[in-house]
Amino acid sequence: MKFLAILGRTVLTAFAAIGRIAFFALEAVSHLFRPPFYGREFLSQLVHIGWLSLPVVGLTAVFTGGALALQIYAGGSRFNAEAVVPQIVAVGMVRELGPVLVGLMIAARVTSSIAAEIATMKVTEQIDALVTLSTHPAKYLTVPRVLAALLVVPLLVGIGDIIGIFGGYAVATGTLGFNPATYINNTVDFLEPLDVISSLTKGAVFGFCAALMGCYHGMHSGRGAMGVGRATKTAVEGAAVLILATNFILTGVFFSL
Repeated sequence: MKFLAILGRTVLTAFAAIGRIAFFALEAVSHLFRPPFYGREFLSQLVHIGWLSLPVVGLTAVFTGGALALQIYAGGSRFNAEAVVPQIVAVGMVRELGPVLVGLMIAARVTSSIAAEIATMKVTEQIDALVTLSTHPAKYLTVPRVLAALLVVPLLVGIGDIIGIFGGYAVATGTLGFNPATYINNTVDFLEPLDVISSLTKGAVFGFCAALMGCYHGMHSGRGAMGVGRATKTAVEGAAVLILATNFILTGVFFSL
């Protein structure tokens, strides 16, 4: 009975946390289209989430594409199927690796930053100061970050897909002996519009999840330095798990037919 009681409390705690996050997400979405709008804060988040994330996204994508080409070539050589390297690199990067890796990089870089920033504002009572100035914290802090991530992460995913495919192209043509023109033709001919649509859609959802988890855990952080650290850690963990879970769901939606 003690084990069942512990299991029940754990399940109830998990569902309560999911409910709180769901209500927080609904509140954020409800404020997206209602004034006032804080354009300067929104533009600042566009730069922070988008432009400043390009280096880590580009490096992650190019090395992943190159490693993927090497792995596919090594595996395909066992079955005399080395020629499928361009097609598999393109599909693997666009459908799966590109969106997921960009999402996880955004979770590591942006979610942690958002959670730490907002948690610090809570600890230093800056959020209380916003309330006294008749500024809704969700409008000023959550909405610009969520909206910026929702718009800019798909662009990062598209850039990451292109750079990843280029990484595979560079390795295949420079090391594995592939013809450059043939490689590009096989890549373009094999990709379908649904692959690109699914990749960009995943990017939008992952960006929303990453920014949402950072804002939620920042707003609900404990007091003191320990509370800020715990909020940052929990936000990154929650964003990573949520990204992987939504990736599974979206993959089933797009490619189960």
